[in-house]
Amino acid sequence: MNKLSCILLVDDDDTTNFINQLLLEDLQVTEQVLIATNGWEALQLIKLQWRDGDCPQLILLDLNMPEMDGLEFLKAYEELEFDQKQAVVIVVLTTSENPGDVERLQKSPIKGVINKPLTEKKVQDLLRLYFNEEIG
Repeated sequence: MNKLSCILLVDDDDTTNFINQLLLEDLQVTEQVLIATNGWEALQLIKLQWRDGDCPQLILLDLNMPEMDGLEFLKAYEELEFDQKQAVVIVVLTTSENPGDVERLQKSPIKGVINKPLTEKKVQDLLRLYFNEEIG
C-alpha cells in the first residue's frame, strides 16, 4: 500500500492523539505525524508546512475542541490559498452523533466522517480513499 508523507491529527484529547499516532506509526503509513490540539494550532501548522512545501496530505479532524472547533477550522481552512490544497484530504474523526453537525459538514470540504476510535481497518480505508482506490 502507498505511504503518505504527512498526516495531521487535530484533537484536543492527548490520549487519543497518542494512541492514533502510535497506530499510524506502527502501520508505517506515513513519514510524519503532526499533532494539533485545536483548529487554530492546526491552521498554524498547515501554514508552516506549506511554506516548507510539505503540507499534510491527510488531516484527521475532531469536531469538539476548545478555542477553535472542527467546524470553525473548516471554515477558516476554506479561506486558505496554497498550491497543495487540492491534494489535501480532510476526514472528520469524531464521536459526535449530533444531526446538526452532520448537516453542517455536508457543506464543508471534507471527504468523509469516521467514528472514533481509529482502527487498522479504518486507516487502510483512509489510504484507499486518499489514493482513490476502491474501499472494500
